[in-house]
Amino acid sequence: MRVGIIDYGSGNIRSVFKSFEKASSLLDKNIQIVIIDNVEELKGIDKIVLPGVGAFSDCMQGLENINGLVDLLYKMVIEQSKAFLGICVGMQLLANFSKEYGHTEGLGWIEGEVSAIEKIGPEMKVPHMGWNSINFDKKHPIFNRIQKEEDFYFAHSYEFNVKNNNFVLAKTYYGSDITAVVLKNNIIGTQFHPEKSQATGVQFIKNFLEWAP
Repeated sequence: MRVGIIDYGSGNIRSVFKSFEKASSLLDKNIQIVIIDNVEELKGIDKIVLPGVGAFSDCMQGLENINGLVDLLYKMVIEQSKAFLGICVGMQLLANFSKEYGHTEGLGWIEGEVSAIEKIGPEMKVPHMGWNSINFDKKHPIFNRIQKEEDFYFAHSYEFNVKNNNFVLAKTYYGSDITAVVLKNNIIGTQFHPEKSQATGVQFIKNFLEWAP
């Protein structure tokens, strides 16, 4: 199995790569983790990982700057149902659009919008940065050996407001409920950074590697 981490100029690529290598080493499978920065390399990939750090518009522009990438991602993820994991802004790019620095169109794979976290009271700090627990009620293989209320590492000022709550797999509380994990068919997205979430994050990545949507 070949797992491709997309390098489009935005994301903790080395950190994500190292975490995926560590998780894959725990499995008794032949798994190759590769960093992808062109469409030809992406064509031979079985599972796709899209990290993302920074502004939504910069990340979307980074994807569009790689000729043919957005179209090939659509073909592989939506038409061919390859397993996909979006991390942080990589998850937010699944939305129809973002209100960050104006209006920027997203991939539109999961209906919803990205907007600023509402600051409730002067003591509430934005960005939401640090460890926070997630809550989930639905059973799913991505949560194998992960308990409710376990902590993951977050770093974001914007949140993904998903139109259909059926596609929200987990939430975190920060002033209000915030989408922490989305799931639609073969697509998973996380607002937190599993690559920064120590042992629990490695378990999450291991679950993604084992997941057969």
